[in-house]
Amino acid sequence: MVNGLHDLSYFFGGVFLANAIPHFVSGTMGRPFQSPFAHPPGQGLSSSTINVVWSFVNFVAAYLLILCVGQFDMRDAPSMISLALGALLISLVAAKQFGRFNGGNLQG
Repeated sequence: MVNGLHDLSYFFGGVFLANAIPHFVSGTMGRPFQSPFAHPPGQGLSSSTINVVWSFVNFVAAYLLILCVGQFDMRDAPSMISLALGALLISLVAAKQFGRFNGGNLQG
């Protein structure tokens, strides 16, 4: 049971880690990007500063969920699979969501 809760924590750690990346990149490039603080939330653009702060919050959450729960080991397959699945899931959701606004949902 404990390992299952640890793996769940690593899954959500992967979600927060992957979510931090586009906000960090956009913010540090000085570009506005969608965030939960925009109007409407997740659709409008937030300033680059807001995105840097939001990425920092996501990085902290990822750190807490991955490294402060259990004994995370990158050589432990179940732990890495949990983290990777969380990162993959949020990345696919973000690609679909943000692709609507940034031209990424082209029909090929």
